Amino acid sequence: MFLLKTKYFNKNNIIKGFTTAFLLSCFIYLAYFNIEIKIINSILGIIGIYLLLSNNKYQMASSGFFMGLFWCNWMAVSLQYYDLIYIFPLVLIGISLVYALIFYILAIKNSIYFKAIAIFIFTFIAPFGFNWMKLELIFVDSYFSTSKIAFIVILISFVIFEVLKKYNFLALFLLIFALDFSKKEDIPAPKLDIFMPQTYVSQDLKWQKENLHVLIEDNFSLIQTAINEKKDLIILPETSFALVLNTKKDLMHRLIELSNEINIVLGSLYYENKEIFNATYLFKQGSFEVAKKVVLVPFGEEIPLPKFFVDLINNIFYDGAVDYSKAQKPTDFIINDTKFRNAICYEGTTDKIYENLDDVKYIIMTSNNAWFTPSIEPTLQHLLLKYYSKKYSVMIFHTVNGSLNNIYK
Repeated sequence: MFLLKTKYFNKNNIIKGFTTAFLLSCFIYLAYFNIEIKIINSILGIIGIYLLLSNNKYQMASSGFFMGLFWCNWMAVSLQYYDLIYIFPLVLIGISLVYALIFYILAIKNSIYFKAIAIFIFTFIAPFGFNWMKLELIFVDSYFSTSKIAFIVILISFVIFEVLKKYNFLALFLLIFALDFSKKEDIPAPKLDIFMPQTYVSQDLKWQKENLHVLIEDNFSLIQTAINEKKDLIILPETSFALVLNTKKDLMHRLIELSNEINIVLGSLYYENKEIFNATYLFKQGSFEVAKKVVLVPFGEEIPLPKFFVDLINNIFYDGAVDYSKAQKPTDFIINDTKFRNAICYEGTTDKIYENLDDVKYIIMTSNNAWFTPSIEPTLQHLLLKYYSKKYSVMIFHTVNGSLNNIYK
C-alpha cells in the first residue's frame, strides 16, 4: 500500500495534505455552526485551491485522504441502524483511501499544467455515482462564482502565478473574472399556501412495527392540522409512511378522501411488477399519482458494483435484501395549475433531476436525514441545494425529517 511507504507517510506530506484538506473543508463546518461569512469563505477557499494545485503526488494523496474524512465522515453514521457499528472505522478509512488514490492520480505527473487540468476534470467525476465532493461548492457562500468557468479561471490564475513569476499581478487580476457578478432570477412564490411540518422521528423508531400505528396517526394529525388552517398543500418528508403504501388499501382510501380537502404530498415505498421503489405520492381531488425515485443513493439504495459483488454485499450486510428499483426520468406534478418537479433526497443534489426542466420553476424535495444525525450531512446537503437552486434558477421546497426544512430561492 502506497500510503504505508515512508515517502508517502512523510510528516511534511501529511501536514501539507491536512492543511489543504482543512482549508477546503472549513466552509462546511463553519456553515454547521451557522457561520457563513463570504470574505472568510473566499479567502480560505482560494488558499485551499492554491495549495491543492501546488501539492506533489504524495501531498495530494494526503489531501485526498483527509478530504474524504472531512467531507464524508457522516456516511458511517447510518451503519448503527444496520447493526454494523463495528465496521465504522473501516468504512471511514476505506472512503478516505479511495479519495487518497483519486487525488494521487490527479498529481501523478509532476506538472502544474497536468494538475490543473486533472483537478478541473475531477469536478465532472462522481466516484461510484457519489457526487457530493464538488470542489466548486467551496465557493457557494463566498464572493466567487460556483460555475465551472469561474473554477477554471481560478486554476488558470494560479498556474500563471506559479509559472510567470514576473506577472503575478496578472494572476490576481484574472481572479476578478471568477467573482460572482450574476444576479439570481427573482422567482415568484407559487400561488399556494404550503404547509411543511417539521418532524424529528428517530431512525431507530421509524421502521419498528410497534411504532408504525402511532407514526401513521401522527401524519394524519398533521394533515388535519393543515386542513383546519385552510392550507392548499401539505408536504410530508421522505418515507413519512414507513411501509409500502399502495398495498395498504385502508390508508390509501383515507388519504384519497382527505385529498378532496387538501393536496397531499408524502413519501413512502411503492410496489409494482415485483419491484420496490422509493417514491413520492401526490393525493389530490380524490385521486393519486406516484413519482418514483430516479437517482438512488450509492451503497444505500443500490450497490454500484457488478452483480456478483452486489449480491455478496447484500447477503452479508443487508440480510439478502435487494436494491430498490428506479425510474428512467423525473416526474412533474401539477398542483393547482402550478408545475412542480419531484425530487427525493439524494437525487435533489444531482444534475439528472434538473434535466429538461422547460417551464418548471419549482421543486418539491423530500428527505429523511434521521439516518445521518447528528453529523454534517444535513449541512452539506443544505449547501448543495443552495448550489443547485442557483445553478438552475429554481425554487426548492425541502421538507425533511431529522433536520430543518428550508425553501431555497
